Amino acid sequence: MPAVIHNDVLMYKGSNLLRQRLLLSTLSGRTIKIEEIRSTHEDPGLKEYEVNLIRLLDKITNGSRVELSESGTSLYFQPGILIGGQITHNCCTQRGIGYYLEVLLALGPFCKEPLNVVLQGVTHHDLDVSVDKIKSTALPILLKFILVDDGLELKVVRRGAPPLGGGEVVFKCPVRRHLRPLQWTKWGLVKRIRGVVYALRVSPTMANRVVESAKGVMLNFLPDVYINTDQCRGPNAGKSPGFGISLLAETNDKTFYCAESKSSDAGTGQITLPEDLGRECALKLLDEIHRGGAVDSSFQWILALWMALGQKDVSECVVGPLSDYTIKFLQHLKDFFGVMFKLEVLRVEDDNEGSSDEEDTTPSAQRIKMTCIGIGYVNISKRTL
Repeated sequence: MPAVIHNDVLMYKGSNLLRQRLLLSTLSGRTIKIEEIRSTHEDPGLKEYEVNLIRLLDKITNGSRVELSESGTSLYFQPGILIGGQITHNCCTQRGIGYYLEVLLALGPFCKEPLNVVLQGVTHHDLDVSVDKIKSTALPILLKFILVDDGLELKVVRRGAPPLGGGEVVFKCPVRRHLRPLQWTKWGLVKRIRGVVYALRVSPTMANRVVESAKGVMLNFLPDVYINTDQCRGPNAGKSPGFGISLLAETNDKTFYCAESKSSDAGTGQITLPEDLGRECALKLLDEIHRGGAVDSSFQWILALWMALGQKDVSECVVGPLSDYTIKFLQHLKDFFGVMFKLEVLRVEDDNEGSSDEEDTTPSAQRIKMTCIGIGYVNISKRTL
């Protein structure tokens, strides 16, 4: 549903895509008002993790104004100036750290001071991308826009599984006055698979069984497969038991695809077999590779954001089939910044980066060429040298 503008305030209804709206409001400086937030639910209003996100945005900005109705079903958000700096934030364990980290990643380059953030909570969650995936897949995308990685870092200090968490990560992001335009239409062929299996408060043999299962699938396709195990002990193992795997495929054009799987949360009564988990993650990675494109499907939206905010020049990128989340994000970009993307579906014969086997008859996933002209977004807080 498109936004309604009243007195220069963007009006929305419902709880869907709240994070997108808060993020774009903060970047654009446009005030938003969201009504009827779960008004028909038994537990109406904002959830604890959403209030926690608003607190985080308040910490990295100066002058933000938030008004919440008594029932929590109406939110008024007037963004302040992005200041960044050193912050420690305890994330709500209802969601993963990735839920908050993606927002910081999108805002980081435009802060007044370089971000140095300590986030505590759940490092791996079913609903959100893990910190491993952001580190291996999203940071290389940002590097395409800022070119120099001085000060760009994501360090996993401790891992934490749901429901209690106990994990901790440190995220550092440099600031930039503007982002460069991007031309990214080739992604190459997968040359190696890397991965990490973590085991928190469970037998180390669990991790080894996951490794063997995942390698058993991947070695059918590629000889260069190496999977590490991270046997966390003591305080580094968080507060809840669990194990999981993150697999990363790297192409010869420096494109990264990532897939991940984790065991069922402690206390749910469900049992996860390590062999099933390894195989499930390997098949997810093969599906991601089949989708193709220059970026992993989880980060199409953040690529679109940085393309739209780039200098006033043409940016283009070829991606796999657009995720629903990305489609909604493109609609929001139009609301907040007036940016519209040209989307072209590429025919299979146009896709010269597909399989290296000319006789391969496997149906190819749909490729989308995203093109836009950047708005020339300038970080006014960043001093020019």
